[in-house]
Amino acid sequence: MPTTPNRLEGIAERLIPTSLGLINVRVGGRADGRPMVFWPSLMMDGTMWEYQYEHFAPTHRVVLVDSPGHGKSDALRKIIDLKDCSTVLVEILDALGIGKCVLVGNSWGGMLAGVFPAYHPERSAAAVGINCTASLPTTFESIWATALAAFLSLNSTMPALAAKAARRAFAGPSAEASNPEFVEFTKVVLRDDPKSVAWALRSILIGRKDEHRRLNTIKGVPVLIIAGEEDSQFPVHVVRKMADAIPDSAFRVLKHTAHLAARENPASVNAEIDAFLAALPTAA
Repeated sequence: MPTTPNRLEGIAERLIPTSLGLINVRVGGRADGRPMVFWPSLMMDGTMWEYQYEHFAPTHRVVLVDSPGHGKSDALRKIIDLKDCSTVLVEILDALGIGKCVLVGNSWGGMLAGVFPAYHPERSAAAVGINCTASLPTTFESIWATALAAFLSLNSTMPALAAKAARRAFAGPSAEASNPEFVEFTKVVLRDDPKSVAWALRSILIGRKDEHRRLNTIKGVPVLIIAGEEDSQFPVHVVRKMADAIPDSAFRVLKHTAHLAARENPASVNAEIDAFLAALPTAA
């Protein structure tokens, strides 16, 4: 039986005190390389970026964040917002001695990658937002996410229903037809703290604000926004609207790719990020 490659080999873990409790980060790669910080989707932790770590570690200092309430970070037991997450990211950068970073995020992380350069341009070399939105939640989204959060909050361990919800949210037709490894991967949500995920759903998904006006204030920070053609959570037109709000941003659409593009289609995502980074000034 073939062994699964350890793409995070050599990475070090560290718990960093922040305003939202202890946040677990994995740090590795080239110590003198340009810092890249990766923030995951809801229901995921920093390990969802294993293909990005493998790709960028030879040339960059790479930081993989377990977002609040996920992975090995402290449990989440209150409502938070993207400004709180931006503050936590600054606290992580300070603890690691990083001035400016390239922030890469998927879904929740993509929303953060959008607003972080607006809140903290002095800490932003560039940003990449994947499968993300700056719009208010739709009525349908609010209804199902509220119901899911209520159900999860009643459980002490993640119920099997959560894996079905994650599969519906993350796996599109192409993955269902031809990427069984990715479909199986979506079951990692079963290791989450359901009460923490419930608070995150209420905070980041249900409680999110319209951020388009804030994004329009970004100046001097290169931003790349990537949409998935098959993303049922944040369809292409919603992601495009976010990109359009950011002055001089680049926008790309990945074919045959759904909501968790960085994990489902890492080759295409990495190629888009490579091309984006190659165009950045070396001093950024």
